[in-house]
Amino acid sequence: MRSKFSTTENGTAGLPETVLVGTILRPHGIKGEVTVALWSDNERRFAPGVEFQATAAVSSASSGPSTSARRERALRVERCSPYKGGLRIAFAGIADREAAESLRGLELRVPLADVPEAPAGAYYVFELIGCSCRDESDGDVGIVVDVHEDGGGTLLEVEKDGRRSVIPFVEAFLVRVDREARQADSDKIRTFA
Repeated sequence: MRSKFSTTENGTAGLPETVLVGTILRPHGIKGEVTVALWSDNERRFAPGVEFQATAAVSSASSGPSTSARRERALRVERCSPYKGGLRIAFAGIADREAAESLRGLELRVPLADVPEAPAGAYYVFELIGCSCRDESDGDVGIVVDVHEDGGGTLLEVEKDGRRSVIPFVEAFLVRVDREARQADSDKIRTFA
């Protein structure tokens, strides 16, 4: 299963310019509300009055090869309530189901500058994507291309020369993570099948 954290939107120092905090799933009811999957544990992130830059990749096929662009729009939260592990949100100016349907699939993003620094020993997923990884015995093992959450914990998926490996994201496998150098060091790597 792929995570929702992969990104190719890189800002300064290899970090993204914006950070994904939620994804609009579908309309809810007939009054313009939508359901949202959360990618942030900051409850204030969705308070009434908060504004998001909502984006989605848009592909267009013309006479030549397909091109990809981004569809963007600003959305402001009017009201929000918990709903089945996510949220039910009403955005300003979205008054009916048809308008809510037009939001389906949009990613709710905030500027990187609005994200507080992670506590010591903790890392945001966007800080890990793109990090180079080194193994103490094998040297360079590749770049973190994804982060997976499963029943056994968090795994960093690393790719080099088309070959993928995983590193369990636990102290027993990771020697250190250097945010500034964008590097993770491990002493035990196994092949990702």
